[in-house]
Amino acid sequence: MPSSIATPRISTRPKQYREGDLIMMFNLKPIKSVATPLMQEWLDAPPPIFTASEQELFDKRLDDAVNKIEGWSEEDLKMKFIAFMLDLGQLFTEDEQQVVTFFDKKISATVEGIKLTVKSDFMMAKGVLDAVQAPYFHFQEYKPFKNPSGDSRAQLLEAFLIAQTLNDNGKPLYGLEIIGKSWSFVVMQGKEYCVSQPFICTERGDLMQIIGMFRLFKHIMKTRLMVD
Repeated sequence: MPSSIATPRISTRPKQYREGDLIMMFNLKPIKSVATPLMQEWLDAPPPIFTASEQELFDKRLDDAVNKIEGWSEEDLKMKFIAFMLDLGQLFTEDEQQVVTFFDKKISATVEGIKLTVKSDFMMAKGVLDAVQAPYFHFQEYKPFKNPSGDSRAQLLEAFLIAQTLNDNGKPLYGLEIIGKSWSFVVMQGKEYCVSQPFICTERGDLMQIIGMFRLFKHIMKTRLMVD
């Protein structure tokens, strides 16, 4: 009888890097104590002016988050809160110049000889249907407070490095890292990335600032990132 030979399993999952790994591999320069000019411009976003229906939605979602966020699962966080903030921030508008929004979209590229693959929790990009042409904005997030796995900052940086290769235009990339109540904005240009101080999404003033920054990003994207 022929002998049975076990075939070794080869993992097809992309390697999970830490932030420090990527800093060393790609000679990245983190800036976390001061705001670069691009970050400061973003932080200076004016507060949003809501319609009556937007104000009602904002108040209800904020109240829910204050009282319930610590018990939410990852899907609860996305569906009951994050999605509404993106909508209030006007990031769901898929209109001019084929701007498409994606959830859980896998992107990959070979960066300086290293194959990187990451799943972006939310991405805004130039594209058609499910095809990505030029990514502009990403966010990565953890489950709110329970058993986080992986390094969300590293995943965001991977998405940026992949986008730089795909876009090949030297323009900055914008993003957001969410860990429970803590939301940190990130801007990357070249090898340098700047991380904002965290905003606490259950604080009314911080949440207004988050939405204001979303709305300003939409203007930055249309007037700079999408212009040749």
